Amino acid sequence: MHYEGNIIRPPSEADSILLQITVGCSHNKCTFCGAYKGERFKIKPDEVIMEDIAFAARYARRQRRVFLCDGDALIVPQKRLVKILTAVREQLPWVERVGVYANTKGLAMKSDAELAELVSLGLGIAYTGLESGDDETLAAVRKGADSQRMIDMGRKARAAGLKLSLTVLLGLAGVERSTIHAEATGRVLTAIDPEYVGALSLMLIPGTPLYDDYRAGRFRLPDPMGMLAELRTMIAHTDLTNGLFHANHASNYLPIRAKLPEDKERTLALIDAALAGRVALKPEFLRAL
Repeated sequence: MHYEGNIIRPPSEADSILLQITVGCSHNKCTFCGAYKGERFKIKPDEVIMEDIAFAARYARRQRRVFLCDGDALIVPQKRLVKILTAVREQLPWVERVGVYANTKGLAMKSDAELAELVSLGLGIAYTGLESGDDETLAAVRKGADSQRMIDMGRKARAAGLKLSLTVLLGLAGVERSTIHAEATGRVLTAIDPEYVGALSLMLIPGTPLYDDYRAGRFRLPDPMGMLAELRTMIAHTDLTNGLFHANHASNYLPIRAKLPEDKERTLALIDAALAGRVALKPEFLRAL
């Protein structure tokens, strides 16, 4: 397989065939993210992608999923994506689902019919970084979209038949807007009603603008109890029809896996117990990105 730069995939795609069709991220402006710094975004040549699919056909016969890397592979022009998905279907007939990172720009570039076409060819899930539902926070971290844009594009993806997994970042608004961030994020999650939500706790990365703000005293990161209180507020304001709310990433202080709506009250009670000191939090040295 021909890999370039940082290959990043969701935790749930750990056993997937990682097919890199783009390098980097076309946006690459978020102040908290250091994943693709220094990498110039590009779409890889078709011949290289087809070579990798042929390689997977020979050597990756036990994997049942494919994940299209990198940061926003959905931005690839429709004809080329159709060609790639068709090749995956024809050469890897045992593959049950194809996944992709998708930002609002990539989703906006596809018509409803084009998204439905991709779903018909095997695209089954899109992972999107919501990060926050608070417009002021989204603007501050240079996300490139406001909350209404997030809602509109999330609903567009779901209407096309795509499962949707949204990532939110605890601590992203700092101490000052923590509650606002949590409540607004719950509101946006409710409006989109995705199948999956993954909450991560912000870990500041040297070399990023947000880290520089932290070092200069312009940004105050909530402490562990502040992060936990933020998570509680977010879940309290999130109503999903039938979704999984995960906060079991290595960055989090309290692992949580809740099915909403039925596990909501139990989960809030667990967080309350942790806030009261009756449940231990993960030690700092065990946290990781």
